Amino acid sequence: MSKKPNAPRVAENEARAFVKHIRVSPQKLNLVAQMIRGMQVEKALTTLEFSRKRISQDVYKALSSAIANAENNHQLDVDRLVVAEATVGKQMTIKRIRARARGRAGRIEKPFSNLTIIVREVEEELEAA
Repeated sequence: MSKKPNAPRVAENEARAFVKHIRVSPQKLNLVAQMIRGMQVEKALTTLEFSRKRISQDVYKALSSAIANAENNHQLDVDRLVVAEATVGKQMTIKRIRARARGRAGRIEKPFSNLTIIVREVEEELEAA
């Protein structure tokens, strides 16, 4: 009496990459994710490579992982891939204390984020538009 297998999380023409515990606030990560939404993957990789944001290196790795998943696991054509979704989620927040004047304490919060990137293979007609 085994359980039924789970339904696939992505469609036939999609692949995804999920990264947990990225050490940056979701607000800052979302700024970088906004830059690549809807772009072709080659242009998105170039944009991330030359971005001045520190977190763009981690997003670059996640996008590269999604492209590799599309190519190796789903047999999709890399030249026709587009960043369909780039969603950011809130993870845990580590709380720390910094000593302040007169015996008081200031709170330091160190937030973490999640990142999900879904790449989709598009038709040739849509790519030219």
